[in-house]
Amino acid sequence: MLELNNVCKNLGKFNLSNLNLKVKKGEYFMILGKSGAGKSLFLELITGMQNPDKGDIILDGINITRKKIQKRQVGMVFQDYAIFPHLSVYNNIGYPLQNKGLSKEKRASVILKIADQISITHLLDQNPGTLSGGELQRVALARVLTLKPKLLLLDEPLVSLDVQLRKDIRTILRKIHQSGQTILHVTHDYEETITLAEKVAILQNGQIIQTGTPSEIFHHPKTSFVAEFIGLKNYIPVNLFKTEEDICQAKVKGHQNLVLCLLNNQSKGNGHLIINAEDITISLDKMSTSAINNFQGVIKEVHPGIKGMEVVVDIGVLMTSIISQKSTKSLDLRKGKAVWLSFKASGVRFIGE
Repeated sequence: MLELNNVCKNLGKFNLSNLNLKVKKGEYFMILGKSGAGKSLFLELITGMQNPDKGDIILDGINITRKKIQKRQVGMVFQDYAIFPHLSVYNNIGYPLQNKGLSKEKRASVILKIADQISITHLLDQNPGTLSGGELQRVALARVLTLKPKLLLLDEPLVSLDVQLRKDIRTILRKIHQSGQTILHVTHDYEETITLAEKVAILQNGQIIQTGTPSEIFHHPKTSFVAEFIGLKNYIPVNLFKTEEDICQAKVKGHQNLVLCLLNNQSKGNGHLIINAEDITISLDKMSTSAINNFQGVIKEVHPGIKGMEVVVDIGVLMTSIISQKSTKSLDLRKGKAVWLSFKASGVRFIGE
Protein backbone atom coordinates (compact mmCIF):
# COMPACT_ATOMS: atom_id res chain seq x y z
CA MET A 1 0.00 0.00 0.00
CA LEU A 2 2.56 2.61 1.19
CA GLU A 3 6.30 2.17 0.86
CA LEU A 4 9.11 4.52 1.81
CA ASN A 5 12.42 3.48 0.31
CA ASN A 6 15.56 5.15 1.69
CA VAL A 7 13.81 8.50 2.07
CA CYS A 8 16.03 11.33 3.37
CA LYS A 9 15.41 14.98 4.14
CA ASN A 10 18.02 17.49 5.36
CA LEU A 11 16.78 20.62 7.13
CA GLY A 12 20.11 21.98 8.31
CA LYS A 13 20.50 20.87 11.92
CA PHE A 14 17.89 18.11 11.56
CA ASN A 15 17.78 15.13 9.23
CA LEU A 16 15.36 12.37 8.42
CA SER A 17 17.70 9.56 7.42
CA ASN A 18 17.12 6.47 5.29
CA LEU A 19 13.47 5.98 6.17
CA ASN A 20 12.23 2.55 5.11
CA LEU A 21 8.65 1.64 5.88
CA LYS A 22 5.81 -0.51 4.58
CA VAL A 23 2.17 0.04 5.51
CA LYS A 24 -0.27 -2.61 4.30
CA LYS A 25 -3.68 -1.79 2.82
CA GLY A 26 -6.26 -1.47 5.61
CA GLU A 27 -3.60 -1.34 8.34
CA TYR A 28 -3.59 1.01 11.34
CA PHE A 29 0.09 1.99 11.54
CA MET A 30 1.51 4.35 14.15
CA ILE A 31 4.76 6.30 14.25
CA LEU A 32 5.77 6.76 17.88
CA GLY A 33 8.39 9.31 18.88
CA LYS A 34 9.22 12.14 21.24
CA SER A 35 8.71 15.79 20.34
CA GLY A 36 11.37 16.81 17.83
CA ALA A 37 11.86 13.27 16.51
CA GLY A 38 10.64 14.28 13.04
CA LYS A 39 7.08 12.89 13.13
CA SER A 40 5.31 15.84 11.51
CA LEU A 41 8.02 16.20 8.86
CA PHE A 42 7.57 12.49 8.16
CA LEU A 43 3.91 13.13 7.30
CA GLU A 44 4.70 16.26 5.30
CA LEU A 45 6.94 14.22 2.99
CA ILE A 46 4.08 11.81 2.31
CA THR A 47 1.54 14.58 1.65
CA GLY A 48 3.90 16.53 -0.62
CA MET A 49 4.16 19.56 1.69
CA GLN A 50 7.89 18.78 1.71
CA ASN A 51 9.94 16.97 -0.93
CA PRO A 52 12.62 14.45 0.06
CA ASP A 53 16.24 15.03 -0.94
CA LYS A 54 16.41 11.41 -2.05
CA GLY A 55 14.45 8.19 -1.89
CA ASP A 56 11.02 7.16 -3.15
CA ILE A 57 7.50 7.23 -1.77
CA ILE A 58 5.25 4.59 -3.35
CA LEU A 59 1.46 4.46 -2.91
CA ASP A 60 -0.39 1.48 -4.39
CA GLY A 61 2.53 0.81 -6.72
CA ILE A 62 2.68 4.40 -7.99
CA ASN A 63 5.67 6.63 -7.28
CA ILE A 64 4.20 9.81 -5.75
CA THR A 65 7.51 11.30 -4.60
CA ARG A 66 7.24 14.34 -6.90
CA LYS A 67 3.48 14.43 -7.48
CA LYS A 68 1.48 17.52 -6.53
CA ILE A 69 -0.35 17.43 -3.19
CA GLN A 70 -3.80 17.19 -4.78
CA LYS A 71 -2.73 14.25 -6.95
CA ARG A 72 -1.49 11.98 -4.15
CA GLN A 73 -4.83 10.59 -2.89
CA VAL A 74 -3.84 11.05 0.74
CA GLY A 75 -5.70 13.05 3.36
CA MET A 76 -4.22 14.66 6.47
CA VAL A 77 -5.80 15.78 9.76
CA PHE A 78 -3.67 18.43 11.46
CA GLN A 79 -3.11 18.97 15.20
CA ASP A 80 -4.94 22.31 15.12
CA TYR A 81 -7.86 20.93 13.02
CA ALA A 82 -7.53 23.72 10.37
CA ILE A 83 -11.31 24.23 10.29
CA PHE A 84 -12.63 27.25 8.35
CA PRO A 85 -14.20 29.50 11.05
CA HIS A 86 -16.52 31.32 8.62
CA LEU A 87 -18.15 28.15 7.25
CA SER A 88 -20.78 25.94 8.86
CA VAL A 89 -19.92 22.35 9.75
CA TYR A 90 -21.85 21.23 6.65
CA ASN A 91 -19.82 23.50 4.37
CA ASN A 92 -16.54 22.63 6.08
CA ILE A 93 -17.13 18.93 5.39
CA GLY A 94 -18.19 19.65 1.83
CA TYR A 95 -15.36 22.05 1.04
CA PRO A 96 -13.08 19.43 -0.62
CA LEU A 97 -15.96 18.53 -2.98
CA GLN A 98 -16.03 21.96 -4.60
CA ASN A 99 -15.04 21.95 -8.25
CA LYS A 100 -15.46 18.17 -8.43
CA GLY A 101 -18.37 18.38 -10.82
CA LEU A 102 -20.86 16.90 -8.35
CA SER A 103 -24.51 17.86 -8.33
CA LYS A 104 -25.91 19.55 -5.24
CA GLU A 105 -27.81 16.36 -4.41
CA LYS A 106 -24.75 14.10 -4.79
CA ARG A 107 -22.64 16.47 -2.72
CA ALA A 108 -25.29 16.48 0.02
CA SER A 109 -25.44 12.68 -0.07
CA VAL A 110 -21.66 12.40 0.48
CA ILE A 111 -21.68 14.93 3.32
CA LEU A 112 -24.58 13.27 5.12
CA LYS A 113 -23.05 9.81 4.79
CA ILE A 114 -19.72 10.93 6.24
CA ALA A 115 -21.40 12.96 8.99
CA ASP A 116 -23.38 9.88 9.99
CA GLN A 117 -20.23 7.74 10.04
CA ILE A 118 -18.49 10.25 12.33
CA SER A 119 -21.66 10.83 14.43
CA ILE A 120 -21.91 14.58 13.81
CA THR A 121 -25.16 14.83 11.82
CA HIS A 122 -26.64 16.94 14.63
CA LEU A 123 -23.84 19.50 14.23
CA LEU A 124 -24.17 20.22 10.49
CA ASP A 125 -25.87 23.62 10.89
CA GLN A 126 -23.52 24.87 13.59
CA ASN A 127 -20.53 27.17 13.24
CA PRO A 128 -17.04 26.01 14.38
CA GLY A 129 -16.92 28.63 17.15
CA THR A 130 -19.65 26.78 19.05
CA LEU A 131 -17.91 23.38 18.99
CA SER A 132 -15.76 21.56 21.54
CA GLY A 133 -12.28 20.23 20.73
CA GLY A 134 -13.65 16.73 20.24
CA GLU A 135 -16.35 17.98 17.89
CA LEU A 136 -13.83 20.00 15.88
CA GLN A 137 -11.67 16.89 15.56
CA ARG A 138 -14.63 14.96 14.18
CA VAL A 139 -15.36 17.69 11.66
CA ALA A 140 -11.73 17.65 10.54
CA LEU A 141 -11.87 13.87 10.11
CA ALA A 142 -15.13 14.09 8.18
CA ARG A 143 -13.78 16.75 5.82
CA VAL A 144 -10.73 14.62 4.93
CA LEU A 145 -12.82 11.50 4.41
CA THR A 146 -15.13 13.12 1.83
CA LEU A 147 -12.47 12.55 -0.85
CA LYS A 148 -12.06 8.87 0.10
CA PRO A 149 -8.26 9.02 0.50
CA LYS A 150 -6.29 5.85 -0.04
CA LEU A 151 -4.26 6.83 3.02
CA LEU A 152 -5.44 8.82 6.05
CA LEU A 153 -2.65 10.68 7.88
CA LEU A 154 -3.18 11.79 11.50
CA ASP A 155 -0.82 14.25 13.17
CA GLU A 156 -1.20 13.87 16.98
CA PRO A 157 -5.02 13.93 16.70
CA LEU A 158 -5.66 13.42 20.45
CA VAL A 159 -2.95 15.66 21.89
CA SER A 160 -5.18 18.59 22.93
CA LEU A 161 -8.20 16.59 24.15
CA ASP A 162 -9.17 15.62 27.68
CA VAL A 163 -9.48 11.99 28.80
CA GLN A 164 -13.16 11.50 27.90
CA LEU A 165 -12.83 13.21 24.50
CA ARG A 166 -9.78 11.06 23.71
CA LYS A 167 -11.85 7.98 24.43
CA ASP A 168 -14.61 9.23 22.12
CA ILE A 169 -12.20 10.01 19.26
CA ARG A 170 -10.45 6.65 19.65
CA THR A 171 -13.84 5.01 19.19
CA ILE A 172 -14.39 7.02 16.00
CA LEU A 173 -10.90 6.16 14.69
CA ARG A 174 -11.52 2.44 15.27
CA LYS A 175 -14.81 2.76 13.38
CA ILE A 176 -13.07 4.47 10.45
CA HIS A 177 -10.37 1.80 10.42
CA GLN A 178 -12.93 -1.02 10.54
CA SER A 179 -14.49 0.41 7.39
CA GLY A 180 -11.25 -0.53 5.58
CA GLN A 181 -9.44 2.80 5.77
CA THR A 182 -5.63 2.64 5.85
CA ILE A 183 -4.33 4.94 8.60
CA LEU A 184 -0.87 6.30 9.40
CA HIS A 185 -0.97 8.05 12.76
CA VAL A 186 1.92 9.84 14.50
CA THR A 187 2.01 10.32 18.26
CA HIS A 188 4.27 10.66 21.31
CA ASP A 189 1.82 8.72 23.52
CA TYR A 190 2.62 5.01 23.88
CA GLU A 191 -0.70 4.29 25.63
CA GLU A 192 -2.49 5.71 22.58
CA THR A 193 -0.42 3.33 20.48
CA ILE A 194 -1.43 0.30 22.55
CA THR A 195 -5.14 1.05 22.17
CA LEU A 196 -5.17 1.72 18.40
CA ALA A 197 -2.18 0.41 16.46
CA GLU A 198 -1.74 -2.85 14.58
CA LYS A 199 1.86 -1.98 13.72
CA VAL A 200 4.30 0.53 15.22
CA ALA A 201 7.56 2.20 14.20
CA ILE A 202 9.71 4.02 16.75
CA LEU A 203 11.24 7.24 15.44
CA GLN A 204 14.30 8.67 17.19
CA ASN A 205 16.25 11.69 15.93
CA GLY A 206 14.97 11.25 12.39
CA GLN A 207 15.59 7.50 12.18
CA ILE A 208 13.33 4.48 12.52
CA ILE A 209 15.00 2.33 15.18
CA GLN A 210 12.41 -0.44 15.67
CA THR A 211 9.29 -1.70 13.89
CA GLY A 212 6.80 -4.33 14.98
CA THR A 213 3.44 -5.01 16.57
CA PRO A 214 2.67 -3.16 19.82
CA SER A 215 3.30 -6.42 21.70
CA GLU A 216 6.71 -6.87 20.06
CA ILE A 217 7.72 -3.28 20.74
CA PHE A 218 6.55 -3.10 24.33
CA HIS A 219 7.64 -6.56 25.43
CA HIS A 220 10.89 -6.75 23.46
CA PRO A 221 12.39 -3.26 23.07
CA LYS A 222 15.60 -3.42 21.07
CA THR A 223 17.33 -0.40 22.60
CA SER A 224 17.50 1.37 25.93
CA PHE A 225 15.87 4.42 24.31
CA VAL A 226 12.79 2.39 23.39
CA ALA A 227 12.59 0.86 26.86
CA GLU A 228 12.80 4.26 28.54
CA PHE A 229 10.42 5.92 26.12
CA ILE A 230 7.62 3.39 26.54
CA GLY A 231 7.84 3.74 30.29
CA LEU A 232 8.88 0.26 31.37
CA LYS A 233 8.51 0.02 35.14
CA ASN A 234 11.63 -2.01 35.90
CA TYR A 235 14.52 -0.79 33.80
CA ILE A 236 17.73 -1.23 35.76
CA PRO A 237 21.33 -0.22 34.82
CA VAL A 238 23.70 -3.13 35.43
CA ASN A 239 27.09 -4.62 34.73
CA LEU A 240 27.20 -8.32 33.80
CA PHE A 241 30.20 -9.77 35.55
CA LYS A 242 29.96 -13.55 35.95
CA THR A 243 28.50 -16.54 34.16
CA GLU A 244 27.86 -19.99 35.59
CA GLU A 245 26.65 -22.37 32.89
CA ASP A 246 23.48 -20.69 31.57
CA ILE A 247 23.05 -18.27 34.47
CA CYS A 248 24.49 -14.78 34.21
CA GLN A 249 24.77 -12.44 37.17
CA ALA A 250 24.26 -8.70 36.93
CA LYS A 251 25.48 -6.19 39.47
CA VAL A 252 23.17 -3.18 39.79
CA LYS A 253 25.12 0.04 39.17
CA GLY A 254 25.47 2.12 42.30
CA HIS A 255 24.54 -0.84 44.51
CA GLN A 256 27.63 -3.05 44.86
CA ASN A 257 25.91 -5.76 46.91
CA LEU A 258 22.75 -6.07 44.80
CA VAL A 259 23.03 -8.84 42.21
CA LEU A 260 20.27 -10.12 39.90
CA CYS A 261 20.37 -13.35 37.89
CA LEU A 262 19.24 -13.94 34.32
CA LEU A 263 19.55 -16.46 31.50
CA ASN A 264 22.16 -15.09 29.17
CA ASN A 265 25.21 -16.34 27.25
CA GLN A 266 26.92 -12.95 27.42
CA SER A 267 29.71 -13.10 30.01
CA LYS A 268 30.20 -9.38 30.59
CA GLY A 269 29.10 -5.93 29.54
CA ASN A 270 27.19 -2.82 30.58
CA GLY A 271 23.52 -2.32 29.87
CA HIS A 272 20.06 -2.52 31.40
CA LEU A 273 17.84 -5.27 32.73
CA ILE A 274 14.12 -5.31 32.00
CA ILE A 275 11.72 -7.18 34.28
CA ASN A 276 8.01 -7.06 33.50
CA ALA A 277 6.11 -5.84 36.54
CA GLU A 278 3.52 -8.62 36.06
CA ASP A 279 6.28 -11.25 36.43
CA ILE A 280 7.27 -10.15 39.94
CA THR A 281 5.60 -11.98 42.82
CA ILE A 282 5.07 -10.34 46.21
CA SER A 283 4.85 -12.32 49.45
CA LEU A 284 5.02 -11.55 53.15
CA ASP A 285 7.59 -14.29 53.81
CA LYS A 286 10.39 -15.74 51.71
CA MET A 287 8.78 -18.31 49.44
CA SER A 288 9.97 -21.78 48.52
CA THR A 289 10.05 -21.26 44.76
CA SER A 290 12.01 -22.10 41.63
CA ALA A 291 12.55 -18.38 41.09
CA ILE A 292 16.26 -17.69 41.55
CA ASN A 293 15.77 -13.99 42.32
CA ASN A 294 14.47 -13.40 45.86
CA PHE A 295 14.82 -10.06 47.64
CA GLN A 296 13.45 -8.53 50.80
CA GLY A 297 12.41 -4.91 50.69
CA VAL A 298 10.11 -2.21 51.98
CA ILE A 299 7.02 -0.89 50.20
CA LYS A 300 7.41 2.74 49.14
CA GLU A 301 4.17 3.19 47.20
CA VAL A 302 0.89 1.42 46.45
CA HIS A 303 -1.37 2.93 43.81
CA PRO A 304 -3.81 1.93 41.04
CA GLY A 305 -2.38 1.40 37.55
CA ILE A 306 -3.78 0.58 34.13
CA LYS A 307 -3.27 -3.18 34.55
CA GLY A 308 -3.82 -3.50 38.31
CA MET A 309 -2.37 -2.24 41.57
CA GLU A 310 1.23 -1.05 41.29
CA VAL A 311 3.35 -1.82 44.33
CA VAL A 312 6.75 -0.07 44.41
CA VAL A 313 9.29 -1.84 46.64
CA ASP A 314 12.77 -0.69 47.64
CA ILE A 315 15.17 -3.68 47.54
CA GLY A 316 18.19 -1.42 47.19
CA VAL A 317 16.73 -0.21 43.92
CA LEU A 318 13.06 0.60 43.34
CA MET A 319 11.09 -2.18 41.62
CA THR A 320 7.43 -2.26 40.67
CA SER A 321 5.13 -5.28 40.83
CA ILE A 322 1.63 -5.26 39.34
CA ILE A 323 -0.89 -7.42 41.19
CA SER A 324 -4.66 -7.59 41.60
CA GLN A 325 -6.59 -5.36 43.95
CA LYS A 326 -7.81 -8.50 45.72
CA SER A 327 -4.24 -9.67 46.41
CA THR A 328 -3.22 -6.19 47.55
CA LYS A 329 -6.03 -6.22 50.08
CA SER A 330 -5.51 -9.80 51.28
CA LEU A 331 -1.78 -9.20 51.86
CA ASP A 332 -2.52 -5.83 53.45
CA LEU A 333 0.11 -4.18 51.26
CA ARG A 334 0.83 -0.62 52.36
CA LYS A 335 3.62 1.90 52.53
CA GLY A 336 6.37 0.95 54.97
CA LYS A 337 5.56 -2.77 55.11
CA ALA A 338 8.36 -5.34 54.67
CA VAL A 339 7.77 -7.85 51.85
CA TRP A 340 9.63 -10.31 49.63
CA LEU A 341 9.90 -10.02 45.84
CA SER A 342 10.65 -13.01 43.62
CA PHE A 343 11.03 -13.44 39.86
CA LYS A 344 12.55 -16.04 37.56
CA ALA A 345 15.85 -15.63 35.75
CA SER A 346 14.01 -16.48 32.53
CA GLY A 347 11.83 -13.40 33.04
CA VAL A 348 14.81 -11.02 33.05
CA ARG A 349 16.02 -9.51 29.78
CA PHE A 350 19.25 -7.66 29.05
CA ILE A 351 19.78 -4.78 26.62
CA GLY A 352 23.46 -4.00 26.06
CA GLU A 353 24.80 -0.50 25.59
